[in-house]
Amino acid sequence: MNKQTGVSGVILAGGLARRMNKQDKGLVAFKGHAMITYAIQAMVQVVDELIINANRNIEQYQQFNYPVISDASDDFLGPLAGVYAALLACHKDILLVTPCDSPFMTATALRFLLDERQRCAADIAVAFDGERIHPVFMALNSTLKHSLQDYLAQGERKIDRWFDQHHWVKVDFSANPELFSNINTLQQLADFSARE
Repeated sequence: MNKQTGVSGVILAGGLARRMNKQDKGLVAFKGHAMITYAIQAMVQVVDELIINANRNIEQYQQFNYPVISDASDDFLGPLAGVYAALLACHKDILLVTPCDSPFMTATALRFLLDERQRCAADIAVAFDGERIHPVFMALNSTLKHSLQDYLAQGERKIDRWFDQHHWVKVDFSANPELFSNINTLQQLADFSARE
């Protein structure tokens, strides 16, 4: 298994989940398991350390036996705040990021994302499904924490605008766009749960 120069992983579970009636998406049951368990299963195969970023229900997330970190601010500032918290906490050269609400992601796909960042010598590698990027699936150099700190301090929140400050690449997953199906609403939860 290619571990490169060491990879930390973070699962982003820090949002308010407004479209899920503010239920904590990572803890919502999908096919009998908390949704975050699918992300954990994929991530542990490709990272050297795993962190969970959560801003609510900390004790419940701690039961998965990985370190749980929260955003520096209580304002729910979006995924970049979770990425920044992870960059401060991680101990490896590369940070792999995935959300808690995409249960179809695989270790093979995450490994490809890591490998493409390395192959392109990019600061950041971002998943691309053939139509749009999925910025919460990314691999980045952990040295970018200072850049991200400055960006957030300016009141900026848009992920792609921060990407543009660095050498970043799109990683083509157009053959498997279903990997990025995420569950944002109770209706989507019902629909995906009904599928075999």
